[in-house]
Parts: sequence; C-alpha cells; structure tokens
Amino acid sequence: MSVAFTKEESAETAAETLLPDRPISPHANLVTEAGLRALKAQLREARQAYEIAQQLDDVNERRRQSAVPLRDTRYFTERLRTAQLVPPPASTETVAFGSTVTFSRADGRVQTYRIVGEDEADPKAGSISFVSPVARSLMGKASGDVVGTGNQELEIVAIA
Repeated sequence: MSVAFTKEESAETAAETLLPDRPISPHANLVTEAGLRALKAQLREARQAYEIAQQLDDVNERRRQSAVPLRDTRYFTERLRTAQLVPPPASTETVAFGSTVTFSRADGRVQTYRIVGEDEADPKAGSISFVSPVARSLMGKASGDVVGTGNQELEIVAIA
C-alpha cells in the first residue's frame, strides 16, 4: 500500500501542524479595563477551541485543529502576564492613554478615535494603538493644538 494512503503519527506530520508563535510587541503592554477583559475572553475562547479539538479521534485532524488554538493560548497567556492596566484618564485637558480624541485633518475630514492598547486597537471600530504614529503625535496635546505638517496636519477638536 502506498504511504499516501496511510495515517502516520510521524514527527514530520507533527511539525507541519506546529505554528510559529504570534509576534509579541516590544512596547509596554498597556491595557484599558475593556482591553484586559477582552484578553481574558480571547484566552478563554482559545482554550475552549483547543479542548474541542482534543476530542477529535483522528490524530492528524486533532493536530491540525489544535494548532491555532494552541498558538493563541500561548500568545494570550503572555499578553495577560505582561498586561499593565492603565486607569481612565483623570482629565480631558490633554490627550492621554484611554482618551477619546476628535481631530480634523487638513483635507477636511473629522475623525474620532480612542487611544488604547495594541491588542485592543481596531481603527474600523474607532480605536487606535497608543504606539501608532497618530496617537503618538496627539499624546500630551490639548484641544486646539495642531500636530504634524503640510497635508498631514491634525487639529485636536475635542478630548473626552
């Protein structure tokens, strides 16, 4: 019988289903309360997916189905271990981690983003990472301040 038709539990097959770790940012792992809750929920979901995959009878399919949840479990465990909870900003005078900032661009667009941790950031949902270029340029600035140059100018309209 051809080897192609056999199910082998070989080291080679196992290596094919081990995924490399998700990259961990070199920046401090600052999180909001919502970001910390989300990390805990994602870890819980990854563990549940891994447990479900472990119930599969076919060893090769079990390895394939376990690969992503196992990688995600390692990632979220590390992110929770290094998480630094940052309380909400005490003031709306200047932009800080956790602030919601509304700014206008040189082209007339007005945008609003909340500045959050890297794992929580989702620009389409209105949040950006504190290490993003836009957030870094806004941090510490007050309403009415203009940051950037030329077509990249941003004027802070409001801070909440």
